[in-house]
Amino acid sequence: MRYQFVDCRWELGEPDAGRGLYRAGHIPGASFLDVDGDLSDLSVAGQGRHPLPSAERFAAAAERAGIGEGVFVVAYGLRGGPERLWWLLRHFGHDDCAVLADGLGAWLGPFSSGDELVEPETFVPKERGDDTVDGPELAERLDRVVLVDARLPARWRGEENPIDKVPGRIPGALNAPWNEQLPPLPDGEVVAYCGSGVTAAVILHRLALAGRDGRLYPGSWSQWETLDLPVERG
Repeated sequence: MRYQFVDCRWELGEPDAGRGLYRAGHIPGASFLDVDGDLSDLSVAGQGRHPLPSAERFAAAAERAGIGEGVFVVAYGLRGGPERLWWLLRHFGHDDCAVLADGLGAWLGPFSSGDELVEPETFVPKERGDDTVDGPELAERLDRVVLVDARLPARWRGEENPIDKVPGRIPGALNAPWNEQLPPLPDGEVVAYCGSGVTAAVILHRLALAGRDGRLYPGSWSQWETLDLPVERG
């Protein structure tokens, strides 16, 4: 089995920031996948800020990054980027993947700069159908799931902020900020969301490390706030 590091650094609202960081310094041999351009499909309307890519779109990105059968992926980055790749790989049937704990802070080796010549692979997607939930379905099941909001506490409380058009949270959602340790969660089916489905993958990754499954609400708050659905604040 071959290992492939993948750099998934990104900054909200700065589309070129991640690639700039990658070119400035990355793990030697690492490829780069962009949260906006590769791990989402921003052309899809009505599905929040970071709609999931189609199987074909994701497969093309994975192939360019050197991901295919017999390749173990180690993702690293910032703000849910590596966990988003980890989740998408599993969503499309590639379970040979991990996230580098503490990101580049855990890397003790040398760094490379510029772009890398990565040998393309063949990625055959096998999309799962049991690991997501959409807004209307979630609205009908709020009393039957353990709903976890990965956003920072001020946004969860519904305080005014520059990101959310409608401040607030989905009724009943527990707060587990993505940049803090995951607190103990009640028993039951876990559904994770955030602003747009990126940092929610951090929650799902931590659940998986603890031996527990969960589902992603991909549209997250950026979709929920556009729907005629209940909002909770305070």
